[in-house]
Amino acid sequence: LLHNTVAIEKCGEQILKNGKVILNTSWCKGCGICVEYCPKNILKLEQNVISIEDQDKCILCGLCELRCPDYAIHISKDNE
Repeated sequence: LLHNTVAIEKCGEQILKNGKVILNTSWCKGCGICVEYCPKNILKLEQNVISIEDQDKCILCGLCELRCPDYAIHISKDNE
């Protein structure tokens, strides 16, 4: 579980994003696609299951959630 508030650049405008990355490790099949797409390299595979290596570096871009074929990663906003 990851909590973070960061400013990120998207389409030329800066937005604030409050949220968290939720990992459902029981759904993870260990393909590593999310690890390859993470621009900040915060995800890693251990024993074929995804984990968060450095939560402070996460920018909540959502690429891991978008690319995960098993729906094992979810980016939620604080109000969810």
